[in-house]
Amino acid sequence: MTSETSISTVYIQNLEERVKLESLTEALRTVFSEFGNVVDVVAKKNLKAKGQAFVVFDDPESARSAIEEVDGFELFGKPMKVALARSRSDKTVEINCSQEEFESHKRHRQAEKDKRKALEAAEEQRQLNKRGPGAAPDSRPAKTARPSGLKSTSAAAAGGVLDEFLPPNKILFVQNLPEDYDIEALTGVFGRFEGFREVRLVPGRRGIAFVEYEAEQGAITAKENTAGMSLGEKPIKVTYQRQ
Repeated sequence: MTSETSISTVYIQNLEERVKLESLTEALRTVFSEFGNVVDVVAKKNLKAKGQAFVVFDDPESARSAIEEVDGFELFGKPMKVALARSRSDKTVEINCSQEEFESHKRHRQAEKDKRKALEAAEEQRQLNKRGPGAAPDSRPAKTARPSGLKSTSAAAAGGVLDEFLPPNKILFVQNLPEDYDIEALTGVFGRFEGFREVRLVPGRRGIAFVEYEAEQGAITAKENTAGMSLGEKPIKVTYQRQ
């Protein structure tokens, strides 16, 4: 069994599932890089792994610091649950061990995975037998206890949720706009995305605007295609409206 002192991987749960994988991994790397050198971020699309990710550091101390500081920090509007992974990641073994040890590690991990699948299949069959022939599998989701409260971390308490990590909604907040950009010019930029509704300028405030779509999917697509776009001399900043 791997000693906890040698594990440099953190396991994250309760991540926003609607965010694209690329955006999620980039956000995780940004947050966790504050605590050490991140060598890998692993998040997958499959249903069973949704809302979860692994962040691999190059040393165990960075992993422990990240857990203490980031557990409960909101990312895309949801508080992350952060814990130490149960075993060393493939990346950690690959970096620190010989090729032979790495191959042995992968074979062992695959064997454990196969064993776990077999046990799950056996348990599912046992439950079907208990209900009797012809009974449909129980598709009701298991009830989970609601957290009684997550500690306020220094990062979260200091600034709340960073603008870049706000949860998706149908209104975008656009900053760093050239002062001569009016509603017509901004409509030309943002109006090409599905569900575009309107651009709203803020009286007395130059360089900012709100862009509304009929549904959040339109806003998500627009944000992914315009964030960092150069208009004038500098790139614009596009985030979701804080609600």
